[in-house]
Amino acid sequence: MRIMFIVNVDNFFISHRLNLALKIKNCGHEVYILTKDTGRFNMLRDLGLIPLNINFDRSGTNLLKELNLIRRIRRSILKFQPDLIHNVTIKPVIYGTIAARGLSTVKIVNAISGLGYNFIDGRAGFTQKIILKLMKFAFKRKVNFIFQNPDDLSLFKYFGFLIDNDYRIIKGAGVDENLFPYNDPSLNGKLTVLFLGRLLKDKGIVEYFEAAKKLQDEWVNKVNFVAMGDVDFENPASISIKELNSFLVPDYIIWRRFEENVVDSLIESDIVCLPSYREGLPKSLIEAMAVGRPIITTDVPGCRECVENGYNGFLVPSKDINSLSIQLSNLLKNDKLRLSMGVNSRQKMINELSLSQVIRETFDFYSFILGVDLDQRI
Repeated sequence: MRIMFIVNVDNFFISHRLNLALKIKNCGHEVYILTKDTGRFNMLRDLGLIPLNINFDRSGTNLLKELNLIRRIRRSILKFQPDLIHNVTIKPVIYGTIAARGLSTVKIVNAISGLGYNFIDGRAGFTQKIILKLMKFAFKRKVNFIFQNPDDLSLFKYFGFLIDNDYRIIKGAGVDENLFPYNDPSLNGKLTVLFLGRLLKDKGIVEYFEAAKKLQDEWVNKVNFVAMGDVDFENPASISIKELNSFLVPDYIIWRRFEENVVDSLIESDIVCLPSYREGLPKSLIEAMAVGRPIITTDVPGCRECVENGYNGFLVPSKDINSLSIQLSNLLKNDKLRLSMGVNSRQKMINELSLSQVIRETFDFYSFILGVDLDQRI
């Protein structure tokens, strides 16, 4: 069988879908990745995968360029004749599905990991209307969906996109518990609260900084608040370098650029905090759970799937700096609670969010769609 992934950029594919692709390849199938090359294609080729370069522009607004992008996707589909296309993130979902219109032998799986900037924080402008019209047009053909949380599923039902289409809820992209082993926190020296993600207002980075400032008088010599991530200049919700620098406090509020290998930073942390406005299902929180860290996050779609309030962390209302600072202080003061919640995080991750479980559920869905047991075609 031939499976084609259509993804914005190669780095995202490697971080979120590489293990799934390797499983498909190791079962004797061909794997194509239609994505933007940022310098990782040789690595993908060395692993036996087939990367194909296409220049996705996440914020592209030039109509002719966008139509040409859809045409290029269609040409790739016609050339390589995949049996199944797995579109990942909203733009490839829409464009990949439109590009495959009229090709009834090609099965489509659309992975919905949130709807992006235009559907967060009450935005309901012209761009959102255009996206909804494109989705309505794209989903007229038979397609299949993978959702990461029940809220996105409910939203698609509300929009009427699931009337004749099959779907599954599969929680995230999965994390390998062996690559993210459980580690007891050191309990020596200064504590560390870690924010791990792009520095977007929609991810609650401003609330994170403001909560740290609120706790500064009590915790300035006892805690490091670390924000590890990059400024995303292509995203309208990104904070600026000037804004970022205005929040930083030497030896207290610290910024580190994103590192591809985040295991050590997670192990060095004592609490992981993501006060996001909405997520699909944040991989950073699953990784934090794997190494055994308590989580403080918001009671919003995607985030709430990672935390049972009071069991492995705390859920706080979105944009509520006061509640966020109170729960941070509660955990910082209680070594025993942090330790027990961290153990619970690890167990919840193993039970619900492990890589092996996600791959197994995805393979089952592929096999259902194709009418072939992919595991048997080795």
